[in-house]
Amino acid sequence: MATRLVQINMKAQDDAALGRFWAEALDWGIDSEAPGVTNLEPVGFAYPDPVAVCIDIVAYPDPKTVKNRVHLDLATTSAAHQAELVARLTDLGARPADIGQGDVPWTVMADPEGNEFCVLDPRPGHQGTGPIAAVVVDCADPRAMAGFWGEAMDWTLHEVTDDHATMRSARGVGPYLEFLRTPDTKSGWNRVHLDVRPYRGDDPAAEEARLLALGATDPGVDRSAISWTVLADPEGNEFCLLSPL
Repeated sequence: MATRLVQINMKAQDDAALGRFWAEALDWGIDSEAPGVTNLEPVGFAYPDPVAVCIDIVAYPDPKTVKNRVHLDLATTSAAHQAELVARLTDLGARPADIGQGDVPWTVMADPEGNEFCVLDPRPGHQGTGPIAAVVVDCADPRAMAGFWGEAMDWTLHEVTDDHATMRSARGVGPYLEFLRTPDTKSGWNRVHLDVRPYRGDDPAAEEARLLALGATDPGVDRSAISWTVLADPEGNEFCLLSPL
């Protein structure tokens, strides 16, 4: 048994407006839109497929107050492309963000609801990822996080150091999943989290038990009105275990 990263879940006070921003930013389509939920994926995409990690934007009344533990890194192909993308995102409603990054070759921005993201400088390793180069998770121990997620998913571990760990789908396509050592501590529920999905025919209860045995925890979310399971990784970051597909 194994899971794979299929989407990120992002809370928003106005899911429709934020969905329009990210659809324009990534040149993606709005796959479905219901009251309080906006789903984004590439045009013509057949879900699920590791060539893309989709985005679910879900309405949530509380405003963002702290730096997100999970953010997106956007890929660029040249310095000119990076500058053009920053300008286009600014026109769409993004703004520069200072998270203490100092003088770095990438540009840190925030979307219209304040969610941080990075427009990366061109990097050979990110060519072919699609518009999202990586989904990045802040953590205290990248090695331990890579150990857990490397067992939880069937993705391939590419690099592990004390400060950084990188994974990618077993097919070598789509964005990377990166764990970045930061001094910040988790505060409250994550407004952005990972959604993973087992494969068709897998037993959801057995998969939940397997993840718990690997070091996941149960944060005690009421399951009476939902069809998925909310768990937390060893550093307390919530994630959703969706139904097999």
